[in-house]
Amino acid sequence: MQKNIETMTAPTGIEILKWNSLTWLDIKDPDTSKMQFLSQNFSFHPLSLDDCLSKIHSPKIDDYENYTFVILHFPVQDEFQAITIPSRVAVFIAKNLLVTVHSSKLDLLNDISKQCRLDDKLCSDYPGKDVCYLLYRILDKLVDSCVPIIDKSLSDLDKIEIKLNNPKIDALQDVTGLRRNIAAQRRIIKMLKEVMFGLPPKLTSYSNANLKAYFDDINDHLDHIWNDVEECHETVEIYKDNYSLLRQERSNKIMTVLTILFTISLPTTIITTLFGMHVNIPWGTESNGWSGIFGTYTTFIIITTVSILLAFIMYIFFRRRRWL
Repeated sequence: MQKNIETMTAPTGIEILKWNSLTWLDIKDPDTSKMQFLSQNFSFHPLSLDDCLSKIHSPKIDDYENYTFVILHFPVQDEFQAITIPSRVAVFIAKNLLVTVHSSKLDLLNDISKQCRLDDKLCSDYPGKDVCYLLYRILDKLVDSCVPIIDKSLSDLDKIEIKLNNPKIDALQDVTGLRRNIAAQRRIIKMLKEVMFGLPPKLTSYSNANLKAYFDDINDHLDHIWNDVEECHETVEIYKDNYSLLRQERSNKIMTVLTILFTISLPTTIITTLFGMHVNIPWGTESNGWSGIFGTYTTFIIITTVSILLAFIMYIFFRRRRWL
């Protein structure tokens, strides 16, 4: 399956850690030279090596004669777009050999390999019984790293709820952004659950110990994370619907006020339009208007009074009909 580890000259970005007969290769930011290194020193299938370089490959489990190849996606926070994105981890599992291939964005996996290299006690604790136990310890840490990301979404939901209750704040962008973020988390965790559930039966040929309980613990933890993600999803959908209803209600109130104002001012508009025409009408300006105790402004005063009276009558009518 492999050449002598001690004689290997690994390119930069490949950590080689060895405990007795167990070897762990941790590869950051895979490229052609690093995959060529694996090809030269291990009998991995070319398709598996190509999958490590592919940018769009989905999570999966492939069984080969001497090893099992797994691709997993874990959620990480994109620092530029402020959204959760999947970070891929490719794993080669063979007898006494574990190879992990991942992006440098996955800080936790970088830290594990670095700590194991620097701390002999931790180094001996991680491999434990065999290669499958080492894989369990790594996956357990990676699954734990999902919790703060989901907790942040739960916290953001509480903040948005406060904004939704304040009519002076427009929360549309916040609701839309969080809804997109939760949808991404939901997609990543769902695919991770499916692969993790099918992984333990594939590992029996590489371990002498029964590690089913350990991987069941990871799956239980994933179930709790999935429940939190589903809660976030359901809540943000409720917030989206509530926001739409609130926006519609506010628009309806605005249209109601504008309609009532227009309706109340309609008599005034009609009267002033009639008296603004340059044609002879009773008491119009073309016939020199009314004359009386108000002098020259008698026509203006009478028209204004009638208009206000009609508007007041319409206002009382709307109030009695409970339209206002």
